[in-house]
This record gives sequence, structure tokens and C-alpha cells, in this order.
Amino acid sequence: MTPARQRTNRRWRAVLAGAAALAVALTGCAGGAPAATTGDRPLVIARAMDLTTMDPQRGYCDTCQIIYTALYERLVTVDPADTSTVLPGLAESWEANADNTQFTFALDSGAVFSDGSPVEASDVKWSFERLVNLQGSASFLLAGMTGIETPDESTVVVSFEKPNSAFLAITAAPYLGIVNSEVAEENGASAAEDAASTDDAEGWFLENSAGSGPYTLAAYSSGESIELTANEEYWGEEPQFTEVEMKEVTDSSSQLQQLQQGDVDVAMQISPDALAQLEGDEAVTTEVVDSYNYTYIALLPAAPGGEPLEDVRVREAIRMAVDYDGLVDTLVAGYGKLQGSPIPNGFEGSKEVALPSYDLDGAKDLLAEAGYADGFTVSATYPKLVAYGVDLDLQMQAVQQDLAEIGVTLELNPVDFTQWISTVSGDGTPVTAVYFAPDHTDSSQYVQYFGNIDQGGLINPWTGSVSQEQTDLLAQALTESGDERMATYQELAESMAADAFVLPMVNPQLILAYASDISGVAYSPCCNLEIGQLGLGG
Repeated sequence: MTPARQRTNRRWRAVLAGAAALAVALTGCAGGAPAATTGDRPLVIARAMDLTTMDPQRGYCDTCQIIYTALYERLVTVDPADTSTVLPGLAESWEANADNTQFTFALDSGAVFSDGSPVEASDVKWSFERLVNLQGSASFLLAGMTGIETPDESTVVVSFEKPNSAFLAITAAPYLGIVNSEVAEENGASAAEDAASTDDAEGWFLENSAGSGPYTLAAYSSGESIELTANEEYWGEEPQFTEVEMKEVTDSSSQLQQLQQGDVDVAMQISPDALAQLEGDEAVTTEVVDSYNYTYIALLPAAPGGEPLEDVRVREAIRMAVDYDGLVDTLVAGYGKLQGSPIPNGFEGSKEVALPSYDLDGAKDLLAEAGYADGFTVSATYPKLVAYGVDLDLQMQAVQQDLAEIGVTLELNPVDFTQWISTVSGDGTPVTAVYFAPDHTDSSQYVQYFGNIDQGGLINPWTGSVSQEQTDLLAQALTESGDERMATYQELAESMAADAFVLPMVNPQLILAYASDISGVAYSPCCNLEIGQLGLGG
């Protein structure tokens, strides 16, 4: 792999790996105020976990969001009822300068870590710098940061090279949780510029936590369970459950059975097909809610064998040949929606974008115009997994059948996740299929991941091109707010849709399934499940 491809792949890791998580993804829960106290009853959650590290500045996955949120608080959070509203966290107040290049946070003087020591500005500086210097999957969240100043131990000033109106939303992401720097450094952690090679604290984080969240880590057994204990020094509202266990339960049917038997309180990956089995069960509550998650296929003309995909008419023909309504019915039993662009339904810029339409005749006409009236053959390598209830293998088999109607032969190559990562990190594949869930609540992430934009003068190695229009519009959006930003993201969404490099397939609705006496279960785009908000009295 060339140096340019290595550097650019740091962004396309997200485009192609769909958040670079390992195997299966989630349904999500968050928010809501807990009701009654729980006494000694533990909270038990069933989930197929994609977590591979407990280090909050190394991890990047759906389960990571849940666990890191419980252990490490951020400077700010988002309102579960209105994700465009930022709420105080460790910072009691904040302000941005006129051009959104500098953000100043005033820390809450009452905030303390789990060892009782105060959360100070130096801890924030250290945590952000470690996130950047570890060069992990989530490091991109602080791209463009030029420095952090701490005039005193209650004030943090974060500066960026260019306007970054998305930063407040980014600051609420679980990966920006604040770590007790003194404790972490004593156990091998480093925030220095060479941290990627010198930091050796990951093993310590497998058995310990060093945050200010409502819980502390009690035990972690990879592939089996994570156990949390209520933080006795917690400075916020006392968590309702003193003990929490997240159990590895890999398939939906097992989660359903354990929920029905009362062995678990929350089942996070119940299939839509299971809803009928839960009808009339007063011990279990289920809700169907909209989500921001989706599966997609990516068309990558610069990969070997992807030459026919260089013509936008071919990519558009592929989009028109897919029976999206059929996918929703087949893959998620009708519990899903269509999505017009890589910016998902509900995010700024998505509202007015036209949804994809099924048009076989139009697709055939476009292929003929592009010189492929007789069709062509193209290969698709993708991970064999289930994401948000969508079986990617079944999805690609359905797409294969649809494309055959216009003469396009799609050769399917489902592989395990590790092999797929190796493929997309190497020469690539003309077509792939993955999934994505938001890292924060600003639409900029979707342009940074999926837009054909200039990344520091580098040409996108998978498309072989760059859109100056999209590059300029993103820079413009990051200077704006309100209706102006909404309009700019609308332009970006329409431009990315017109490119047709990334084609959203299914936007699944989520099945929230939990014991009827549990309160506070809802869906949030940034944090999935805020364990500290759950209680009894549902």
C-alpha cells in the first residue's frame, strides 16, 4: 500500500468499515430519568459485543459507546429528547469565538474522578492529546486541532486551524471521555507525541477504569461479559443499579429466550420477527423506534476490476435497479425506511433529499448510454455478518438478483471480518457492503466519511477523484449554524447522492426489548445505552 493510500485509508476506514467495529451491531437505548431504587438487584444486559479494548482512547465500536459512557464522562452531553441541544457534562458552561475556531469550557468544580480527586483542566488536555497521539480509529474526531490551553485548572481552551462548528457535538462523543491522567500515567499511559509506540496501558485498562462516570469497571472477560459497579464517588445523580453485567449473547433467538425467562433485563438485538412472539407477554416491553443506523453498498471504481463503475451513469443504473422496498420487507420484516443519501434520516441535510426509486427500464437505458447494453461482471467482497438486524449476505444476494435483471453479474465473496479488513486495506474491491452508525450528532461526519472530498491534497484512492464542490461546501458548513448550515448540508447530501459512490440500502428501525419493570430505555444517536439512566419502575 502506498503512503498516500495508507494516510487516506484512515478516513476510508470509516467509509468502508462502517465504524470499524468487529462483527455485529446493535439496537440502541439511552436517556430517560430512572424511577425507583433497585436495592441489591443487578441489571443484566444481553448483547453481541464488538468490543476489543477497554481503553477509552483506543476503542471504536458500538459497544464501546455504551461502556465508555458509563465509565467516562465528557465535557458536554446531548439532550435525549432533542439531540441538537447540548447539555452540561463536566463543563458547566462553554462558548465559541465568532468563527468557531476556538472553544472555551469552564469545568464544574464539583466534578471528581472515581478515586475522589477533582477533574481538572490538565486531565482534559491530557485526554484529548492522548486520543490524537495514539493514532487510533477515533483519533480523527479531533482532526484539525492545533492546541489546548489551560489558563487554570477549571478552564480549557481548544483551538482549531479552521472553523469547526461541529466540535460541540463531537465533544459529546463517548470517545472524548475524560481520563484521570495521573492514575493512567502511573499505569503506563502516555499523551506524548510518540504515544502510539510508547503507551503500554491497554492491558491495565482491561482490568481498571479511571473516569468520573456513574460506574467503574469491576471485571472484563473478552467474549463473555463486562461487569460494572456503581461509582461510590460519583458527583452526579446516584445510579439506580449498584451492579451491571453485560453478557455476550450472540444471536437474537438466545437473547429473546433469556429475556422471556427473566435471565436478562435488556435484550439489545432482538429481531423484528420476534415481535409476534412477545405479544401479550406482560413481563416484557417492546418498542419500535426510528434509528440513524443503516447498511449500504459502496461502488469503488479505482479498485481492480472496478473500471465500469467509473461512469456515473453505471453507478446510477445500479442504484435504480435495486428493489429497496423489497429489501426492507425481506431483511427487516418491513421495520425499516429508505434513505436518500449517506446523511441519514433525521440529520441536518437529509429532509428534502429524494429517496431512491426502483426503475429497471431507466437503469437499462443508462447502461446502454454508458456503453454497457450487454452488461458486465463485477466482484463484491464484504463481511459476512448481521448489522442492526440486517444480514449482509442476504442483502447482497437480493442485490445480486436485482442487478441480474439489467445484465450486471455481481460475483459475491462473503468473508470473515478480518479478511475483509485486509482486502479493503489493500487493493480493495469494486463493490462492498457494510453498515454505519453515528459517532456524534453533527452531519459533518457523513461528508468526512462518505464525501469525495480533498483530504490534505490527497486524491481518494478508491474513487480516483475528488470533488472540489463537496470539499468547499463542507468547509462552508463548518463555519455556519442554524438554517444556513441546514441548507449547506442539504447541498452536500444531494451532491453525494448524485455521485452514487455510496448507496444506502436499509435504514432499520430498532426493536427496544426489556423487562417491563425497567425504566429509562430509549434510543440515542451518540451513546446508545446510558446505563446510568436506567432504573426500576417502568
